[in-house]
Amino acid sequence: MTTAAVSPQPDPGVFVQAWAESFSQVLSQIAGTALPCVAVAEAADLPAAADHDVWLVCTCSGGLRGEMSLRIPAASAVRLAQKFMSEPENPESEAANPPTPVSQEHGEALVEFLRQVAGLTASLVKPRWGEVQFRLDPATGAPSWPASSTFWLRAGAENSPPLLLELQMSAALAAGLRAGQAEAAQPSLSPPPARAPQENSGPLAMLMDVELAMTLRFGSRRLPLREILEFCPGTVVELDRQVDETVDLLLHGKLVARGEVVVVDGNYGLRVTEVVPAGG
Repeated sequence: MTTAAVSPQPDPGVFVQAWAESFSQVLSQIAGTALPCVAVAEAADLPAAADHDVWLVCTCSGGLRGEMSLRIPAASAVRLAQKFMSEPENPESEAANPPTPVSQEHGEALVEFLRQVAGLTASLVKPRWGEVQFRLDPATGAPSWPASSTFWLRAGAENSPPLLLELQMSAALAAGLRAGQAEAAQPSLSPPPARAPQENSGPLAMLMDVELAMTLRFGSRRLPLREILEFCPGTVVELDRQVDETVDLLLHGKLVARGEVVVVDGNYGLRVTEVVPAGG
């Protein structure tokens, strides 16, 4: 089984390749024959969004957080559902223009197929990002957030039309992937040398073990009250900071440092790149 990932964006290749490998394994098991899958970022024959495409949203939690939008062109959706349900494939549905709408029964089968793919993907990414949960839910169309990275999975035999699945990553998920790969690239970073013990036994020494609350600030946004009252699950609030900008470290609301977000043992952390002078 051969899988590959090609990406001009910041490289989430391990993550995308895990999806490609899982897609291939589940599909091959259902079809009873090897059906390889590759991941590509660009190709001339990739279809644009159409009315009868099937959309799902994948919510990532645990070691990775963020969202991913899945789009399956109608022809691929019908064929995948037919394979999953052991139905004979209808070649006329592939050439239909406009494409044949996906039935409710086929839509439910497609969701179950992709949930199996997501479950296998969670096992493959565990060595890199720890426990990751993927929740798949049907969607009515394209996501409200702009995609940070877009990839396609192409599966199937060489002598038949490919089965296609588009993956669009949110900025939060792309940032988590970059942070995790930065950590993996530097596995043996040495901790900074410990400071020599202070001989000062005055009042300041008595406070050294006091715990202080620290907060990471990714950005801010001012909104009118009417928009806040309309909040509901799934609402996206755009902040005033780009994904590649540093985040702030606050000590009881006061800025003390800035740095880059990293992932350590499945938890978010901060690699300090700048210490803000007192009064800064």
